[in-house]
Amino acid sequence: MPGSVIEAIGLRFQFSVCCAQPQTVIIRGTTGGAQSTAKSLPTMCGRYDLSENPAAIQAHFSVPSVPQFAVNSDVRPTERAPIIRINPLSGKRESTLARWGLVPAWAKDMKFGTHCINARVETMANLPAYRAAYRNRRCLVPVSAFFEWGGSGGKKTKWRVWLQDRPLFALAGLWERWTSSRDGQMVETYTIVTTAANERLFKVHDRMPVIVAPERYERWLDTGCTQMDLFVPVLEAGLRMDKG
Repeated sequence: MPGSVIEAIGLRFQFSVCCAQPQTVIIRGTTGGAQSTAKSLPTMCGRYDLSENPAAIQAHFSVPSVPQFAVNSDVRPTERAPIIRINPLSGKRESTLARWGLVPAWAKDMKFGTHCINARVETMANLPAYRAAYRNRRCLVPVSAFFEWGGSGGKKTKWRVWLQDRPLFALAGLWERWTSSRDGQMVETYTIVTTAANERLFKVHDRMPVIVAPERYERWLDTGCTQMDLFVPVLEAGLRMDKG
């Protein structure tokens, strides 16, 4: 079906999506993703910047409160950071701290999460590691920017990717709750959803995180909404890349 274009957060987003079933997404770029065995694969979003404080996150995402956390310009996998989700009991939007690297409830240990920092939009509805979270536990990941490394051989250049005039924006995410069989400790974790890179970022990496426009926050968080518009960002004037 033909692609459509929407205006969002100062960027234009182009997407082509089949809505007959929630897991069927037609999208430009490569397909594939982490296998159910969670083997290591190249990922796009392996670091990000969250330089905004809890008050700014609270205002932007319209949540009652945001847990205190240390502002971090280089958030890394296994670290805890704020996510925005729908509280499963109240049905209201809330913020909580979660560990980066999704660990499904059936995983044997937390090490599983080190292989699940990113979920590919093309396959997340079907892979065992992500499908339950996709159907029941979506989230937004607040960021100020995300990072990627590009270059050939051993010389890699770090790039900081951000939105002009937008000190805070959201990436699509999934979250899970895992309980240790050894001591009963409960840990909440999350992953960042990625898609095919736009033309400019493709020169650095073939993947990029899915950026969610503010007017689509509710739609992404609503797990009852199966006709999702999962889109590929197209480079416009609002997207910036700086050497980090």
